[in-house]
Amino acid sequence: MTQDAYTKMPLVATDEERRRILNRLKRLEGQVRGLQTMIDSGKDCDAVLTQVMAAKSALNQVGLMIIGHSMKSCLNAGDASTKDEIVDEALSVLLRYVNLPESWPTSDVG
Repeated sequence: MTQDAYTKMPLVATDEERRRILNRLKRLEGQVRGLQTMIDSGKDCDAVLTQVMAAKSALNQVGLMIIGHSMKSCLNAGDASTKDEIVDEALSVLLRYVNLPESWPTSDVG
């Protein structure tokens, strides 16, 4: 599967997956509004930073859900890619998310 074809795949395959991601994003939206209120009302630094870390973690969870779907889609692709190419592509998606260099060692192991 080419990178161009891969990036044009739908974000999620099922309505259930879409609902789960949207629910998490709505909760995150509420957390961010809560942070705005905390800052506006002068809450202490520790309390605000605790909520910032919680919001950051929630956003990371959304990203991981999307990566999980992306990897499943890649692994279930019906094209003629080799297993190594499929794994390399899935790793590429993960490495972009965690902001590691894409020159990570690939299928040279084994």
